[in-house]
Amino acid sequence: MGLGFRQFFVAGSWSDLRSRLVSAVVLGLFVLALTVIGGWPFRLLCFATGLIVFDEWSRISRARRAGPIFSFARRALIVALLVFVFGFYFLALGVVVLAAAFIAFVDRNERKADWVLGGLLYSALAALAPGMLRGDDNAGLAALGFVIAVVWSTDIFAYFTGRSFGGPKLLPMVSPKKTISGAVGGLVAGIICGALFVLWIGDPVSPFLLVLAAVLSALGQAGDLYESWIKRRFGVKDSGRLIPGHGGLMDRIDALIVALGAAWLVGLIVAGFGNPAHGIFAF
Repeated sequence: MGLGFRQFFVAGSWSDLRSRLVSAVVLGLFVLALTVIGGWPFRLLCFATGLIVFDEWSRISRARRAGPIFSFARRALIVALLVFVFGFYFLALGVVVLAAAFIAFVDRNERKADWVLGGLLYSALAALAPGMLRGDDNAGLAALGFVIAVVWSTDIFAYFTGRSFGGPKLLPMVSPKKTISGAVGGLVAGIICGALFVLWIGDPVSPFLLVLAAVLSALGQAGDLYESWIKRRFGVKDSGRLIPGHGGLMDRIDALIVALGAAWLVGLIVAGFGNPAHGIFAF
């Protein structure tokens, strides 16, 4: 094992670690600050996130080739995010659903705008799910913090575990660098860090929250693989150059998008549309 670690460091496997850590810390502190503040500042962050994700998705998938349908989808997304910033959550969802239905209907025969439709739904999820889950109370802050703790710890420990232990690849045709050891290490870390977060906020660690942490960790890794599949399909290395060491914003939050969407859906099922975070934490 010692020899393996020595070869690992000599080989320079950590050459990109510095830029990854710096960008992760800066971005993390900024996001955490706005998450704690909540309200319209956090919804503005969600607004910017949705637009950036849509533009990066469009760059990867070349969705702009859809012409007028692409322009319609982007404008519909902007309208939805604007009404969301002003607190009209249900209306924002309605705009997205109606726009998606219109695109699907208009393009039903030619199917030239499938990636535009996918980008609209994906970017709307990236913006609306965290904003609606956060809400304006402590339960929303706790729920969002829980998801972030699970996903970021999964990402960090999957990286370190995979680089340290190596072994069989997880899905080499999709992401050549990801290993089974990294996926397992990330899953274990996500569950543990999720439980530690729950204890830190003073709540009991219930079986429901442990299972939810495991599900969110697994779905987060699936979200990461999904973006990798999209980039590989279109021959793109990074979604953009926004974040040093990570590429674009999608490269950094692909796992969060899926995990937050799942947590929001769980909250909707358990507690309803008005306060989805109460389906996870009831303060």
